Amino acid sequence: MSAGFPIVRRPTRPIQLGQLIVGDGAPVSVQSMTNTPTADMEGTLDQVRALASAGCEIVRVSVPDEDALRGFEALRKNVRLPLVADIHFDHKLAVGSLVAGADAVRINPGNIGASWKIREIVQAAKDKGASIRVGVNAGSLEKDILKAHGHPTPEALVHSALRSIQLLEDMNFFTIKISVKASDPLENVRAYRLLSEDVDYPLHLGVTEAGTVLSGSVRTAAALGLLLADGIGDTIRVSLSGDPLPEVHAGHELLRSLGLRSGARVVACPTCARAEIDVAGLAEEVEKRIRSIKAPLKIAIMGCPVNGPGEARESDVGIAGGKGTAVLFVRGKVKGKLKEEEAIDALIEEVEKLEREFERMA
Repeated sequence: MSAGFPIVRRPTRPIQLGQLIVGDGAPVSVQSMTNTPTADMEGTLDQVRALASAGCEIVRVSVPDEDALRGFEALRKNVRLPLVADIHFDHKLAVGSLVAGADAVRINPGNIGASWKIREIVQAAKDKGASIRVGVNAGSLEKDILKAHGHPTPEALVHSALRSIQLLEDMNFFTIKISVKASDPLENVRAYRLLSEDVDYPLHLGVTEAGTVLSGSVRTAAALGLLLADGIGDTIRVSLSGDPLPEVHAGHELLRSLGLRSGARVVACPTCARAEIDVAGLAEEVEKRIRSIKAPLKIAIMGCPVNGPGEARESDVGIAGGKGTAVLFVRGKVKGKLKEEEAIDALIEEVEKLEREFERMA
């Protein structure tokens, strides 16, 4: 956690997904969602394994029909990571997913239908010790709530969530996680702030339909950064169009930037005409190679003699470039001068030494 701006987490109830605790001060978890057809168990399994290797801690899988349910059943037998079944409209698919071993189901009670259908889902969740995520989206609000508010406002999202929570509580079910998502970052922020005043259930944060890797990451960081800095949020997803792996990388980077997750962090100069090495190429390569590093290290990749030496000196490990060469700094001291093509391997070697030192002290 940042010494200059410590974030005080909002107290929430704990729920358990497999071996993972969500809420009650547990570390904010990073989740993603597969985009392969769930009926294609092998393809989905490959994607889940790739997500797990990238650091994903919860995986959500869409279960839109019976073929997908059979794929989910097979997937569950091969995956230890917490699995959330994403269900809309058909309560039988939610029940079937819970029977198959889903750690949670995500439902929007507004599109499930009659209360007896919700009751069957609740009973299956109780029987299996699973949780339910009430997932409210701006695009699928109940008709009467939309009519009352005139628009999917933050207040409308919270209205829908509170109605659904009351329904579950009336059925004596309290193992609940909640999300209230809109595509507008500031509407998201207001909705979650309002909701956090009314409930102490753990909250899943995200901006729905955020967009492509660049625009979606920026919109999500704008909204989630504000909320997490307020201490709101227990698990997050950076929802991006396309390959889900960047969602995981962006999620971890967001948490590290706020001091909510330890790990190595790369800073690099924005480059200008003074840069005398390939800063962007070096920084991107270093980021790829340090994703598994857990030590809270600051790594600097700097391109010229103006700010480079000072910034590299203030980092745990850093390089300051000049005319195809790089000066390597380790904890403020010059370690040596290298050719540009030797710089990354030498830097990673020093990072790994510090990682081993961190592990011995942990």
